Amino acid sequence: MDGTDRRYEPAGFLRSGYCERGYFHPHIHCVIPGGGISPNKERWIHPKYPFLLPVKALAKVFRGKFVAGLRRAHRKKRLTCAGSIHHLAEPKYFGAFLRTLFRQDWVVYAKPAFGGPEQVIRYLGRYTHRVAISNHRLISFDGERVTFRWRDYTHGNKMRTMTVSAGEFIRRFLLHVLPKGFVRIRHFGVMANCRRSESVALCTKLLDVTPLIRSPESGPPNATWLCPRCHTPMILMARLTAAQLYWRFSSEGFADSS
Repeated sequence: MDGTDRRYEPAGFLRSGYCERGYFHPHIHCVIPGGGISPNKERWIHPKYPFLLPVKALAKVFRGKFVAGLRRAHRKKRLTCAGSIHHLAEPKYFGAFLRTLFRQDWVVYAKPAFGGPEQVIRYLGRYTHRVAISNHRLISFDGERVTFRWRDYTHGNKMRTMTVSAGEFIRRFLLHVLPKGFVRIRHFGVMANCRRSESVALCTKLLDVTPLIRSPESGPPNATWLCPRCHTPMILMARLTAAQLYWRFSSEGFADSS
């Protein structure tokens, strides 16, 4: 899109599928610019309101889309109705059930941004090459059970520990292995691969933003940050404590999965 219909241009989708405890939790992160390029490509169209979607309208649309998806899945025999809800396999009873879903308001969770664009990009950047569980969260393995740390976001972001069997740990880990050929990060709109350079340059011009230009002659502040093999600048990926180093390199610890 080029802003013709004045809708926000979707910039990218990042698919993710795990939570702190390793459960299968498929979801997506979506970065959307706050505006778009005008049809004649001569100005930047700013949003009318300082938010993306009104919460109450979003709740109604989400409810409608969700119920429509249930109805479509039921019609295609893709829903399993067993046990106490076996009667919902009949279209008559399933239709009656769906009508009850419109008798009360649905709630969608929305809140103001926790920071600016830099914080958002930094937060999402941690997902791009992340594995299901980082090594520093692994505490112990006794040959049968694995103990690891996880953050309880429901109760004040407290760090807790969980112990599961080795088989269950591997099962949870493999849930997050992407299928062959699956594209994890997709770009659209101004960030589409086919015209990214042109679009970003135009956005920079219309927004009157000075582009960040890295000098090819600028090197790392310390020569020790050069790779001893290829002599190119090295990037700091993580800072490890003494305990984390022990578990990463100890013969009794886990191999580096990154």
